[in-house]
Amino acid sequence: MQRQDFRCFHRLRVRWSEVDIQKIVFNAHYLSYADCAMTEYWRALALPYEAGMQALGGEVYLKKADVQYHASARLDDLLDVGMRCARVGNTSLVFDCGVFAGERLLVSIELVYVFADPATQTKRAVPPQLRAMIDHYEAGGEMVELRVGDWATLGRDATRLRMSVFVEEQGIDPAIELDAHDAGAVHAVAYNRLAQPVATGRLLYEAPGDARIGRMAVDRVVRGQRWGRMVLDALVHAARERGDAQVTLHAQRSAEGFYLRAGFEAVGEPFEEAGIPHITMRRVFA
Repeated sequence: MQRQDFRCFHRLRVRWSEVDIQKIVFNAHYLSYADCAMTEYWRALALPYEAGMQALGGEVYLKKADVQYHASARLDDLLDVGMRCARVGNTSLVFDCGVFAGERLLVSIELVYVFADPATQTKRAVPPQLRAMIDHYEAGGEMVELRVGDWATLGRDATRLRMSVFVEEQGIDPAIELDAHDAGAVHAVAYNRLAQPVATGRLLYEAPGDARIGRMAVDRVVRGQRWGRMVLDALVHAARERGDAQVTLHAQRSAEGFYLRAGFEAVGEPFEEAGIPHITMRRVFA
């Protein structure tokens, strides 16, 4: 088992509470590390676990865990926990997990899950959609499809995400979340391979040569997997193609770094919008 065998990794640092009297990681914690990496695997598939499993009509339950210890991790070690699906059977899914410190394999774990009815916990056949999703990911495929279009086409799914993120999560008044600008805006929505929306944003015409991006939202469960950047890049591209000279946006301060990495610069002083600290950011096209 080597690092290059894995596409999905979860990075963590060993905490004081995880080492034992021998000053090494207590053996049982490696299963917790594997569980964290399993969650990261579903995220890498762009699959919000609860909603995704509901759509698939079942749940995965751990049947067996086999752990082999090769070397010890110590306090403050930075570990990369790799996860891959080794095979999918009729009702079972077998995953390999490797815990690495740099290139050194510390622990190898085999996890056997069973797909089952959540009410009775009786086995069910692994759904073809889940099988295809895993095969596509392990083959290096892209896990989302980006669609750019108008409100009539994408509005329902964009609304679903925006209400979840802005209203339910951030507490913004639903009366100001949807507005008259939606009807004339260019919208982008990223969908996973179950056709569930996972990210969205919109592009407005602000003034001649000036575009404005807004309502950027990513499903909380799958953040950190490029889906927001994919939407942002698509809207920036649409502004360029339209002939705009620049694009501006009101970024929540917590997301300022995200936009800086995408080539935006902060303009002016911070301000509050809908009770949340914001900063105006701009990207000028050469």
